[in-house]
Amino acid sequence: MTRFAFIRDDFAAIRQRDPAARGRLETALTYPGLHAMLAHRAAHALWTKRLKTPARIMSYLARMVTGIDIHPGARIGPGFFIDHGAGVVIGETAEVGRDVTLYHGVTLGGVSWSPGKRHPTLGDEVMVGAGAKILGPVTIGAGARVGANSVVVEDVPPEATVVGIPARIVQTRQASRDPYRIDLNHHLMPDPVGRSLARLADRVAFLEARLAARDAALRAAESGCTPPPQDHLPH
Repeated sequence: MTRFAFIRDDFAAIRQRDPAARGRLETALTYPGLHAMLAHRAAHALWTKRLKTPARIMSYLARMVTGIDIHPGARIGPGFFIDHGAGVVIGETAEVGRDVTLYHGVTLGGVSWSPGKRHPTLGDEVMVGAGAKILGPVTIGAGARVGANSVVVEDVPPEATVVGIPARIVQTRQASRDPYRIDLNHHLMPDPVGRSLARLADRVAFLEARLAARDAALRAAESGCTPPPQDHLPH
């Protein structure tokens, strides 16, 4: 694809995925994620031509203007959308697929001083929630979702949902969705801790009811009364 085609897809991604995008002119003038990608596409072209100092200068100026820090060496596919954008950091060896969505505060960072691949690889249509950190040369499979404020340090299979610190898989397959729209419901994340506590509360309530019924039966037997039928006890 040409650089113009990449920019066209980046612009179209905003129009498709953000209901707040009301018009082409407003989108072009007021979206820092788009401005950061315009600068990155140009800086990356300089980087690949071994003009590394001008590329770094362009990247630095873009960060000053947009608050988004994208290393010019990062490889980012078309249709990339950074919502709000503030605080996003993308490292040098990061690789991002097609139609990926990041929310504000996301970091695609490294954990090693060694040269070579140090940053994450994101597959197509990945969604990363606000404040999430993906660290090291891990791979996030196509269609996966990373919950807000999660810290990912291991590979994530395609279509999985991960949440927590460190992130754990809480869902292995996404529900069916419109294939022509990106799922932006990053707030609708499974809550495994909440589910476990709810099951525990149900179990405690069941045991308390059963103990209360048996205590009533024992008291009735001690007083010489006929105990209630066992069929009335909770099972």
